[in-house]
This record gives sequence, C-alpha cells and structure tokens, in this order.
Amino acid sequence: MSGGMARKLRIEYAGAIYHVINRGNYRRDVFETPGAAQAFVETLTEAVSRHGWRLHAYVVMRNHYHLAVQTPLPNLADGMHWLQSTFASRFNRFRAERGHLFQGRYQAILVEDPTALGRVVDYIHLNPVRSGVVTPEHLIAFRWSSLRRFSKGPRFDGLEASDWLAARGGWRDDTPGWTNYEAHLVALAMDEAEHKRLGFEEMSHGWAIGTAGWRQALAKDYAALALTPGIQSDEARGFREARWEAHLVDYLAEAGHTTTEAKNSAKSSAWKVDLAFRLHRDLGAAVPWIATKLHMGKPSSVRCYLSKAHAHHKR
Repeated sequence: MSGGMARKLRIEYAGAIYHVINRGNYRRDVFETPGAAQAFVETLTEAVSRHGWRLHAYVVMRNHYHLAVQTPLPNLADGMHWLQSTFASRFNRFRAERGHLFQGRYQAILVEDPTALGRVVDYIHLNPVRSGVVTPEHLIAFRWSSLRRFSKGPRFDGLEASDWLAARGGWRDDTPGWTNYEAHLVALAMDEAEHKRLGFEEMSHGWAIGTAGWRQALAKDYAALALTPGIQSDEARGFREARWEAHLVDYLAEAGHTTTEAKNSAKSSAWKVDLAFRLHRDLGAAVPWIATKLHMGKPSSVRCYLSKAHAHHKR
C-alpha cells in the first residue's frame, strides 16, 4: 500500500476465534500505571457487552495487550475500532495528550477450535511470567489478567472459560477445575521444552493457529484475500502458502499420486512437471515453494521444466 502502513490480514465470520495483540506506539508503556490498565479493562468490558463477544482470556502488560476473543457475529473490526478509539480518547483526555496511542493496526490471528484456543489462553495467562514481571507461584496475583478474574472474581458478562477449560484438561468451570488449571499453569511456566512443543514462539505471528488442514481449507475459502494489495507480507505469504498446499493435496489426489511418491520419484517426472505447471499457472505458486514441495531440485531447474511445459501447452 503506497504512502501508508501495510494492512493486517482480516478474515471475519460468525463464531470466529482470534488471538488479538497490539502494542503502544513506538513501544510506549501505555499501561504503565494501574489507572491506565484498569481503564483499559473497563473499556474492554464495555466492548464485550456492546458487541456480544465471548472473551476467553486477556492480559494487559506495560506496553501491549493480548485478547482471546470469539465473535458470534462477524464484527471483530467494528468492535476493535470501538475498543481502541474509545480507550485512546479517554486516555488522551485524561493525560491532556494527542496522537496515536497504539502501534498501527492490531494483529488478529485466527484460532481453529477450543483445543487450539486452550493453548493460546495458556500463552496469554503466562505472559507476566514469560516477561519476568512475576514468578510462576505468584501468577494468580497479577491484577491485569483474566486468570485472576476467573479464579478470584469478580467476572463480567461475556468472560467465559468452559469451552477451553474442558478442551485443555477436561476441567470444569468450578473451584476444583481452577485449582487444577492453576497447578497446570505453574508447572507449564517452568517447562521451556513444553512451550516449544505447544508452539508458544508462533502464537504472536502469522495469520492462523490450528491444524494444517484447517489452515489450508480456510485459505481456499478466502482465496481473494491473498490477492489484496497492501496486506503485510509475512501474513500474506503464510496465507498464500496454505492455499497452495490445499490445492496441491487436491491435485495429487486427482492425479492418483501421494506426497511419498513425490519425494521418491525422479525430479523431472512428467506427472510432477504437470502438477508444477498447474500450481504455477493457476495459483501463482512460487517456484522455490514448488521445488521444495514436489522435491524437484533447484528452483532454476523447475523454471526450465515450467518453460518447456508452457511451450508444450501453447501448441
């Protein structure tokens, strides 16, 4: 997008779940005072009520926030605009300031289902520990997190946990359930290997959190977004690759071949060249990606195969 910041990838549908993140402008400590953090939570409470959201988790850190939010109606953009603009207006009025409070547009990473959501909620609740603000044993004492609200109260309407609690450990939304969940979090906080296995490093990146099949199906359904100019390059690349992957699965099935055959057959097998040609012609799949997925050697070799295939199809 010329003359401005690249936009974030946006997919909205009824019932969608998102991991939403934003930071203070220039990494400013927007929430450095208890008053500012409290004001944001109060504004968030209003946003949840006004837009009918189901809020599964939140945490407010010094210079950023995380939300796990579900939208029964496809209204994330409207709700986030209201949340951020209302809070910024209140913040600036209180401080007698002007200007943008947050760093560009928020990230909204799609989350597949309660199972994936449970991992995201763990990541959000462990943010104060991972940032060195509190120790694992004192995590429940951190004031600006849904964990404290869930365990100690008071809750507000729309703050819900039953779906992801059940998916995460088969726990109920009751006192024994929260005792088990808190013990789970304390143990998880001290297990870096488990953080890696659960994909914590990827929780704040990309465009979707879930299984490969789900990401591929979603990318096919919203294929037009991959062609939208001005989308941030890292998000658009992941989105496009998921779409290419989904079509590759279809093309392999149609041709009666498997990924194992692609790996073990000759680099220049006629059927692989044909698949490469279709992926490149119909979807604009990148040559290096094709070379890797179909085990066809160097990208330069694939370009030669594609050139010959193109000449053949022109006859």
